[in-house]
Amino acid sequence: MTASTTLREVIGLPQEPPRLGESVLIMIDFQNTYRTGVMRLDGAEEAVAAGARLLAAARAAGTPVVHVVNDGGEGTPYDVRAEIGAISDEVAPAAGEKVVVKQFPNAFHATDLEEVLKGLGTGGDLVLAGFMTHMCVLFTAQGAFNLGYRPTVVAEATATRPLEAPDGTVLSSDALAAASLTTVSDLFGTVVRTVDDLAEPAPAPAPAPAPAS
Repeated sequence: MTASTTLREVIGLPQEPPRLGESVLIMIDFQNTYRTGVMRLDGAEEAVAAGARLLAAARAAGTPVVHVVNDGGEGTPYDVRAEIGAISDEVAPAAGEKVVVKQFPNAFHATDLEEVLKGLGTGGDLVLAGFMTHMCVLFTAQGAFNLGYRPTVVAEATATRPLEAPDGTVLSSDALAAASLTTVSDLFGTVVRTVDDLAEPAPAPAPAPAPAS
């Protein structure tokens, strides 16, 4: 089987991911919701660890960071006023980092996310990570694209869960994540596999001084 040409290639959109230091990092729904109980995700712990490394790299590069949380209301796994709905400690916001509260999968819908991004005064490159790959990550990437932004998803810093397909079979979390990330890379944005793929290149060493004559 041969892969089809992506829509990005057909349209002529860029294939290269942005520099982390020239982007805005959006951390999507890194809530305790997904680490325990009914909404626990396959690979959640690994994704949180990758998210923590991505967040540290962004802060070191001077990249603006926006945290997004889903508020499902009192008594739900998404109750942002309870421990279950809180942002995980490993990726908690630092002083001055914006937090946007949403209630839909697309973090731009019915929120002030776009106003926050405009207020940061940066370009259009966004780096996305978080939960769930097939839901809020995918639809926020689509929402960003629709508004003219250039999103990039860091695959290892996302996770999802197995679901029943329409034909009654169970779609594994890996298959669902792969399909979702492929949907992103077909049109909405670029996808990198690891945090290291966005790492800032080390500065070139200064040339050694010429020996004295």
